[in-house]
Formats: sequence, C-alpha cells, structure tokens
Amino acid sequence: MTRGDTHSRLVGWLKLALPLAALVILSTLFLIADRIDPEAAIPYANVDVEDLARDPRMTTPSYAGLTSDGSALTLTAETARPAGEDDSAQAKGVQARLDMPGGGHADIAAATAALDTVAGRLTMAGGVTITTSTGYTVTTDEMIARLDRTGAESSTAVAAEGPPGRITADSFTLSQSPDAGNPYLLVFSGRVKLLYQPGG
Repeated sequence: MTRGDTHSRLVGWLKLALPLAALVILSTLFLIADRIDPEAAIPYANVDVEDLARDPRMTTPSYAGLTSDGSALTLTAETARPAGEDDSAQAKGVQARLDMPGGGHADIAAATAALDTVAGRLTMAGGVTITTSTGYTVTTDEMIARLDRTGAESSTAVAAEGPPGRITADSFTLSQSPDAGNPYLLVFSGRVKLLYQPGG
C-alpha cells in the first residue's frame, strides 16, 4: 500500500469520525444540562396584565413639596393610582414626614390617602397616627392636611399622648400661629378631656 493511499484513507475516516464525535459531544451536553421548568422561569412575574390595564397603578411612589412657611413635606406609599377625571390620586400604605423650619418634625402614617394637588390638600384615612418630635403621638380616623402651608384638621375623634398626659377630643386643628416663638398652634375641640400625669 502506497503512502498516498494510506493518507487518503486516513482523511476519509477523519471526515466521518470527527462529525460523529461532535454529534456525540453535543448530545451529551443536552442530556446532562438542567431541564428548564417554564413554570419557575420567572417566579416574580406573577402579574395580571388585564387588571393593570383596567386599573393602572404605581408601586412605591413618592411626592415632595415645600409649604409657603418653609416646611418640607415628603410622602411615600406602597401603591398609588393616578388622578382620574372625577377623582383625586389615591394611595395605600401611606407614610408622610413634615420637617418644619424650626427643626421639629412630624411623622404621619395612614392606611389610605387622597391627594388633590389642585385644591392643595391631602386627605388621610383608615386610621391616622401622627408622631411629633416634641413627644406627642396623635391618633384619629381621618385627617385633612394642607399642601400649600403647614396645617391639618380632623373632625373625627382624636386621642393624643404627650408630655402633659393623655388628651381625648372630638376634633383638632393644627395651624400657623402669630407667635414667633411658637409658630404652630394645636387646638383640641369638642368634648376635650385631659388626664394629667405629673412628671410625665
């Protein structure tokens, strides 16, 4: 057998063996690879698209503004719906913070809120809790806060815990005071009761 004949036969065998080896390697890769579970491919994409189209909403939105007296208001929520033609923007799981020019602040939490930027007010409902830097904790069912200036009011029963003790009343208002030394005035109205706790 000549050298050229051996070389031709070897090349012929390699032409057949190499593609077969490649096929074996590829099939082995597919056999040992993890199988994809289409149900678990994107576990966090559990979204009802039709529901989102009917009721568009945002998650973890935020709003920030500055009142005419220099207080900074920041508002965050778990979810919010934009304002429609006939209603205000709606939010759930609301957290608000009011930073006042003098250094004091108030943290407000509510289950729901309606934001009306045209009227300049925020209506918070579903149980409202206000915690101030002066040591007061005020709870009420519903409260309306101003967006253009520092001010709030509630016409529902209110309970407050603070340095003088426990206060209950039918309503309250928070407004700006003409007294420069004490720029904000908190007034409890209706059947007001104070349980005084000396040294509290």
